[in-house]
Amino acid sequence: MKISTISVYGLFGRHDHTVNVFDNGLTYIHSPNGCGKSTLIKMVSLLFSGNTKELLTIPFERIDISFSNGADIVVERDSDELLIQMHRNRIGTELKAEELSSLVRTTFIPPERTFVRKDNGHIVNAVESYAHDLSVKLKSAKKKHDLIVPPYENGRDDDELVSWAKDLNAKLNFIRGAGFSVNMPPGMRFPPTRYDLTGSRKEYTDMIYGIFDFVERNHYLSESTVVFRDIMNNFLFDKDMTIDDNNHVVFMMDNGVTLPLTNLSSGEKQLFVIFYRMLFEAVPSSFVMIDEPEISLHVSWQQRMGQAMKDIARLRDLQIVVATHSPQIVHEDWDLTNELRAGRA
Repeated sequence: MKISTISVYGLFGRHDHTVNVFDNGLTYIHSPNGCGKSTLIKMVSLLFSGNTKELLTIPFERIDISFSNGADIVVERDSDELLIQMHRNRIGTELKAEELSSLVRTTFIPPERTFVRKDNGHIVNAVESYAHDLSVKLKSAKKKHDLIVPPYENGRDDDELVSWAKDLNAKLNFIRGAGFSVNMPPGMRFPPTRYDLTGSRKEYTDMIYGIFDFVERNHYLSESTVVFRDIMNNFLFDKDMTIDDNNHVVFMMDNGVTLPLTNLSSGEKQLFVIFYRMLFEAVPSSFVMIDEPEISLHVSWQQRMGQAMKDIARLRDLQIVVATHSPQIVHEDWDLTNELRAGRA
């Protein structure tokens, strides 16, 4: 389900706010300090993660969330409890907090994002942690070179198989460009021609379905890796980010010097964390909230953030809501903004 509006009433006992979530994937919220823009998006994250204990530490009366399919979720505060209902076709159904995460998947990127707390409680450098996680993902995926033929019932004729194989070959070449390799059956051509299928239809059909399985398993990770690299390099000056042969994230200066991750500028670290989380942690068709993406960024980088976020939103079908103080982040997209004003509606 896609969120269309978010309303919070009685925030801090002082404010009523409504945010219209725009269809193109990107929405901005801006307001004076203290009006609750950061708190509003944090409340949405807490609600859909089922963290009612922390949500109840925030003073508010009610949260209304409307969806594009006509449904509404109404959350009312009753002392130290939350009453949650979903309304659809004028019928209200009571929900438990733990059920909300199945309705909307969310990712919240807070302003305190350059360090992360691991499962063991240790606080570590976020860039080093995410770079390590990406390396582990790539190493694990790239170990699996062999084709695995899944169970299938083929209803395609020869022309359809040849056409499908050509489409798969384009994706396979993309995946290879990201450093993935696959062991192809010896003596067989891919993509095959109709002539190749003559007399060896079963073998070629198995190969095509095996490549389909390989593409399905690896396309998302390889695409995320390539897009991550390309977006970072579109911002970087006098250096490039690459993935080396050992699947490590490497920053190479134009003069050939390798730059340790800890020596990245504060702005470069901010970009790395924001784009990594959007591409590798946010699931497709989910709801992403970013608080103050302008931190440590030069004005020229701030002005380019919006387009990068829109590109990722389009690629992953994300709804992205950004809370910001910076007119440079909004740049030319003032038609995508919500201004939160102090006071009750």
